[in-house]
Amino acid sequence: MRDHKRHDRHQGSGATATDEEQQASAGGADGQSDGKANGQADGSAAGADPGGDGAAQPQAEAQPQAAGGDGGQGGGADPTAELQTVRDRLLRLAAEFENYRKRVERERAESWVRAQAQLAERLLEPLDDLQRIADFDPATTASTALHEGAEMVEKKFLRALEAAGLEEIDAAGKVFDPTQHEALTTAPAQSEEEDDTVAQVYRKGYRFKGVLLRPAQVVVKKHG
Repeated sequence: MRDHKRHDRHQGSGATATDEEQQASAGGADGQSDGKANGQADGSAAGADPGGDGAAQPQAEAQPQAAGGDGGQGGGADPTAELQTVRDRLLRLAAEFENYRKRVERERAESWVRAQAQLAERLLEPLDDLQRIADFDPATTASTALHEGAEMVEKKFLRALEAAGLEEIDAAGKVFDPTQHEALTTAPAQSEEEDDTVAQVYRKGYRFKGVLLRPAQVVVKKHG
């Protein structure tokens, strides 16, 4: 009986020890689980904060870069569009210059026609007088009347032409000027002072508003 009681006690003690070991093991496992869970949670939280800040910062930096890249693409000029703009501008300038050139030529031609018309209008009256002289009957008209009529027409012609800008070159007795006179021949001079002077005018010379139309044909005196 005593042995049986001891055996029961021993079994009870062993069972109690076993239960305590199991509880201790369970407690340790719970502690380890709690410790791992807390450690992992803390580590995750700690890693999440730096990692979150670090990830947010590159994203924030990436956004301005992306915005700057978009702005650079949007603000950059298209070379093809610029070339087309310059080409259109040059074409417009060329067209405007061509129109200006044609307008100047047209105005110059119109001005020349008006000037010729004004000159022709001045010559109409002397032409009428010349036609009247031509209608005279030589059998009934004196030569003096014809001569006077011719002189009158000549004066009218000269007045009309001088009004338009004609200038007669006065050569008689002047020093020979090769730019205004044309020497046909020479004549002896009576003195050294008469050397290279015009002795006679064969044909009158004229200028029109300072421009030489034709030189005067003259005889030049030469001494010695």
